[in-house]
Amino acid sequence: MISVILPAFNEEKMIAEAAGTLSGILTSAKIPYELLFVDDGSTDGTWNEIRKASESDPQVRGLHFSRNFGKESAMLAGLEKAKGDCCVVMDCDLQHPPEKVVEMVRLWEQGYEVVEGVKVDRGTETGAHRFAANSFYALISKAIGMDMSSSSDFKLLDRKVVDTLNRMPERNVFFRALSYWVGFRKTEVKYSVQERTAGESKWTTRSLIRYAIKNITSFSSAPLHCITLMGGLMLVIAIVFTVISLVQKLNGTAAEGFTTVIILLLVTGSLIMLSLGVIGYYISKMYEELKGRPRYIISEECGGNHD
Repeated sequence: MISVILPAFNEEKMIAEAAGTLSGILTSAKIPYELLFVDDGSTDGTWNEIRKASESDPQVRGLHFSRNFGKESAMLAGLEKAKGDCCVVMDCDLQHPPEKVVEMVRLWEQGYEVVEGVKVDRGTETGAHRFAANSFYALISKAIGMDMSSSSDFKLLDRKVVDTLNRMPERNVFFRALSYWVGFRKTEVKYSVQERTAGESKWTTRSLIRYAIKNITSFSSAPLHCITLMGGLMLVIAIVFTVISLVQKLNGTAAEGFTTVIILLLVTGSLIMLSLGVIGYYISKMYEELKGRPRYIISEECGGNHD
């Protein structure tokens, strides 16, 4: 049996369609399955729709968070509660093509333990959003040393991989990178992002920037190394200006240099404050990890043994 994990946040218009579409495709392909919807603290009727779907289809289960914990937590909750021999993680808005799930399962049956969904087309996006997305993936790829340029949350994981991820104790998790980092036998399935049939995307350029900052710092220490590089650069600049000042002083041509001094002070002060901010952000992440609070809180369940 496979478990299809579908995180949902304010997706009341897509639950019934997602459940019906996936059930039809997997039933036609004669693949035993369960659909596990994870409601990430939605404020609309998403949970009611999930309950309705679980009542009409015994293969549908649902988890409801006590509040919004974020998509990463929703995916991890699904992996921890899934019962399948392998798990497929995908968006419930069906922008990840449902028919590709069958292709992923067939590759898994051939022995592959991780089947990555790789985007070949990002669909219709604004220029600003596309630029922000491309910049983020270029930056994260360099920061963590993996090619994340076509990465997505759409992937199949064998039970061994799922169990490995579930054993990891860290709280701030970057699912896309972590599922790649664990290794195992991999292959790819290429897909084009589909258009929504209902509802609106919850991703904005601003949320993508927040997502980038959170995940780069949770998976890489590159920003801290950048502070060292900035310090080295400022040291070189300081040495150059010191030599110039000494030469001018010895030659009797030293200028007042008030503007230069102000500029250097402003630049140096800005870099110091920026560096402290980056260090403080890492300290806050360490503080969150040390507190050991749960990644999510489930307030209700439905389907399966829960009514």
